[in-house]
Amino acid sequence: MWILLAVISSISLGFFDVFKKLSLERNNVFVVLLINVMLCAVLVSPLTVMSLMGKEQCALSAHGHALIALKSLIVTISWLLGFASMKYLPLSISGSINAARPILVLVGAIAIFGESPNTIQWIGIILGFVSLLWVGFIGRREKTGKGLGMWIVMGILSIVLWAASGLYDKWLLSNGFTPLAIEAWYPFYQTLIMLIIVVIEHNKKRSIDRFHWNKNIIVISVFIIIADLAYFYSLSYPESLVSIASMIRRGSSLVAFFYGVLILKEKNLRLKIIDQIILIAGMTLIIIGSL
Repeated sequence: MWILLAVISSISLGFFDVFKKLSLERNNVFVVLLINVMLCAVLVSPLTVMSLMGKEQCALSAHGHALIALKSLIVTISWLLGFASMKYLPLSISGSINAARPILVLVGAIAIFGESPNTIQWIGIILGFVSLLWVGFIGRREKTGKGLGMWIVMGILSIVLWAASGLYDKWLLSNGFTPLAIEAWYPFYQTLIMLIIVVIEHNKKRSIDRFHWNKNIIVISVFIIIADLAYFYSLSYPESLVSIASMIRRGSSLVAFFYGVLILKEKNLRLKIIDQIILIAGMTLIIIGSL
């Protein structure tokens, strides 16, 4: 069951990436992210109310709130860097950078949780790494403008923090936190953090893009909640492996690939098809090895 939940999370995350790209076109990264987390907080507000009422599945102690607030800070910084990077990079390149997340999670999972994938899963993981190396080759073929390096660096920093958050999620869920409790509060703390950031940016009067409303912001809020809840529930299973769940979530790049190639008409189609074939083969072996 935890494998199925990881697959659901992967698909939802893929649509989240696509609509996030659409939301950021000629738009203010800070305000888009603020509205996104506010909408998430509103959508999960019934869980927040249940938590305040002391419902068992959503209740948190003061110490628990502090730990969730820390998660929110890590995720918010990761999103800020990732949103800015995605805004200025081709979707296939930003998706490729995001695809490196499982490598970091795998290293952390082995070092921290002592996870040990089986032989078939390892073959799938190795194919995933090959796919990432191939993606790096594609990226070098698509250098299209000055200053691209800065956005790539920001994207890399984003996935480092994302991986840290994923490992932290596994730790929380292994130490008495429930998926509903985490989902009830971390969008709320994200909203507080983003409000502070936007106020600071406004007071500094920095020259940033104007914000315009985009209905896709609502869509990304829905998809990220689905992706997160499915992921949290996946990791809540005692037998789940965060390294495997993360590699399955790497499949979200398939959605970005099809949109980038079919709709946005991005180039280097043949090279990207090879990458996706390697990725699909790797994911298939991971799932087979988990059955």
